[in-house]
Amino acid sequence: KRVWLSLERFSAHFSIVCFFSIFVTMHLVLGDLSYSFLEEMERGSVIGNVAKDLGVDLRTLSSRRARVDIEGTRKRYCDININTGDLFISERIDREGLCGKKASCVVKIDLVFENPLELHRVSLLVQDVNDNSPKFRENLMKMEIRESSEKGSRFSIGVAHDADIGQNDIQRYILQTNEHFILAVENKVVALVLENKLDREKQKEINLLLTALDGGSPQKSGSVVIHVTVLDANDNAPVHRGIQFLTAVDYYCFSSGKK
Repeated sequence: KRVWLSLERFSAHFSIVCFFSIFVTMHLVLGDLSYSFLEEMERGSVIGNVAKDLGVDLRTLSSRRARVDIEGTRKRYCDININTGDLFISERIDREGLCGKKASCVVKIDLVFENPLELHRVSLLVQDVNDNSPKFRENLMKMEIRESSEKGSRFSIGVAHDADIGQNDIQRYILQTNEHFILAVENKVVALVLENKLDREKQKEINLLLTALDGGSPQKSGSVVIHVTVLDANDNAPVHRGIQFLTAVDYYCFSSGKK
């Protein structure tokens, strides 16, 4: 009987502890908040008001020592003004440095209240702005193309890169109008297409200007000069000094005849 009573007491105590733990957990982690704002906003810029969004008065923020906690980094991207309830930018956020080329860039922070302890999860969605221009790896590309190349021949060239995403990324390329080449862009592969045959005797070198443009507003661009050297195809017969050539041939024939 004593053993049975002890088990009943343990079971009842365990149930109370479990219920209390669940209650505390539900009390600690409450509904999420979400704010969306542009990257590179000035320090002090307000992105939302947590007092209004949570339905608490300003005295509560102060008396319960409301604060912002960010795990995994020493940077404090935002903070709370307990006198106004405003959530504001405390450090400039570079979306590309934070999330690279990811389509979605979200920073998770915790809004903490004390006495009693209460936790609110806040998601900060950082929107991209067109703050980067398209860039080629070099300012000058050098190519060598034989003058015997057929019309329609393709020559791949290096593409530009833009740290921004979506519409702010590279949208199109423009090749300076010229006599010999047009531009082809397929599946992010950029190539020069030979439209008219080359002739080294007329033009040994060709300079082309290639420009990459993004879709931002205002639009940004980056350019590169393509220097094409036309290689000789030996399409002209060599000219020899007649007397030397004939002498060499006569000597060869004479030597062959003796054999």
